[in-house]
Order: sequence, then structure tokens, then C-alpha cells
Amino acid sequence: MVETFTLHVNGTPHQIEAEPDMPLLYALRDNLGLNNPKFGCGLAQCGACTVHVNGEAARSCATAMALADGQQITTLNGLGTPAKMHPLQKAYVEEQAVQCGYCVNGWIMTAAALLAKNSNPSDAEIREGLAGLKCRCGAHVAIMRAIKRAAKEMRA
Repeated sequence: MVETFTLHVNGTPHQIEAEPDMPLLYALRDNLGLNNPKFGCGLAQCGACTVHVNGEAARSCATAMALADGQQITTLNGLGTPAKMHPLQKAYVEEQAVQCGYCVNGWIMTAAALLAKNSNPSDAEIREGLAGLKCRCGAHVAIMRAIKRAAKEMRA
């Protein structure tokens, strides 16, 4: 049964008609035309679809519309802009931490939630916070450098 849901995406409210169990990812991409997050595995295992729901990293492919209703959703598009990048976005560019770029949404959104809670994480805490994310290009070393750079900038 189709229902109307209110999503507050990147600070703007949107009314979406959908089935309650439809993944949030579909609404973001198909209804709102956002090209981030990405569809990866569809099983909440790779992280390409990660968004923030009320400031917490969440896999949008496994978040039902019924659970997202009325929540504050932030996508990579809402984290920063080309003119005013979030420190993680800036650090990713400076550290050349992106190869194909498909997974970058998940890495940045997950790291942003981690740094919001812990502005000075150890390497072990970063690895633990990013567990489960996949990068087939193998940019993990550059990703770690970018996260540490952003954390340092955010503390300054």
C-alpha cells in the first residue's frame, strides 16, 4: 500500500509516495535525483549507499521508507559543496584517495559520522569504524591518510 512519507534531505523537506518497505536509496536516487549515494550490493554490506540519518551513518539500501519518515537525511551532496567542501572531501582530493570513485560516498559519509563522535581517532578506531566498507581499487592507504588529515584539520 502506497503511503506519503516526509524526508528532510540535506535540509529540505520532500514528500515521497512509496511503499513502506521501499529502500530509502530508491527515493533518494529515483524520486529526488541525487546521484549519491550509489547502489552497490543492495544488502547493506558494501557501504556505497551510506547516508546520515539524524547524524548516524546508515546504509540506505536497507533503510525502509517507514523508518526514514520524518528523519533528517544527509547525503554526500549535503555534506559540502565544491565551493565549501567538508574537511573530508577536501582531504580526499588532497590525498588523491579516490580511484574509480564508486565507493567514495560510503567511505566519506561513514568517516564523517565517525569524526563527529571522535575527533582524534586512532588508526585502530578508524579501521573499526570503517569495517565492512569495500573499495575494489585498493585505495585504503590513501583513504586512511585522508581521514587522518581531515581529523587534524577539524581539530585545528
